[in-house]
Amino acid sequence: MPRNQFQKMVYAFITVVITVHAYVFYSLYVVNGSTLMEINQTSGVIAALNKQGGVYMCGTYLPIWACVLIEFCLAYLLENLVGSPASFRLASRVFNPAKNHPMIFETAIICATVGIMCPAMSFIAAFLYYPYYMGFHVVTLLANWLKLVCLNFPFAFFTQLFFIQPVVRVLFKALFRKELKKREQQEMGLQPENEQDVILDIFKRMDEIQEEIAHEHRRRKALEKDVYKLTPPSGRD
Repeated sequence: MPRNQFQKMVYAFITVVITVHAYVFYSLYVVNGSTLMEINQTSGVIAALNKQGGVYMCGTYLPIWACVLIEFCLAYLLENLVGSPASFRLASRVFNPAKNHPMIFETAIICATVGIMCPAMSFIAAFLYYPYYMGFHVVTLLANWLKLVCLNFPFAFFTQLFFIQPVVRVLFKALFRKELKKREQQEMGLQPENEQDVILDIFKRMDEIQEEIAHEHRRRKALEKDVYKLTPPSGRD
């Protein structure tokens, strides 16, 4: 996982690039492909888009690359400003990254990110792809938003959890393999190298636990003395 701001931005960049292309394919081919081919009387989605002059967005027809670029810019900004920091805070409320297994914490972050980004990007898409030629109404906008959330959430959850994030981690490790290898070497240096070191580490941890227990015992004794001093003489009996 990324450790500094630059790595976070690169990680978000890779994620958004893959996600936006996956969503454009899902929206045009899976969700609306049959409708586009039926309306334009073509045998393929690309042919249907070419016949109608592109993808309907913002009240006009734009080429696919323009739609991908617009969605990428909006998703990248939203991911860096809201999605990534908010998902980390939400996951940290349930799991402790210092105690829980990294895979569990990463999975919690993915679930939190989907829970934040899917409704947010669906709301933006409801504006971008709203049928403005029929007039604008808030109720229709909210209905389209709810429809997009219902269609996008299952796709977002399963693709992010089982496909996109594993691919992003592989690409991220390939780009920052030197930094990650250096970090692993530093972490391995903190691990015991043989059985004797393991035993010494166990005894060291036992001493630390005993010291923590003794400290807690002293703290409670001091607290009891303070309570005893504040208790009136009549209440001590």
